Amino acid sequence: MAELYNEGAPKKAANLSINSDLLRKTRELNINLSATLERALREELAKREAEQWVEENRAAIKSYNNFVEQHGCFGDEFREF
Repeated sequence: MAELYNEGAPKKAANLSINSDLLRKTRELNINLSATLERALREELAKREAEQWVEENRAAIKSYNNFVEQHGCFGDEFREF
């Protein structure tokens, strides 16, 4: 599978707005904001790219499902379950 993003790319400062109470409580618990944001963005990016892949391949998936419905799955004759 292709790399989701370049993990070796240099860090870049970004200005963000965040709920002040959320920020206060996060700091009280010594939560690393940068690491937490990167993890959340990585998860969201993976989710969105997966959704995009499904959308881009919707026609092929439908075609394959129709083929399997009509002809069965490759190797069905060898299946023992």
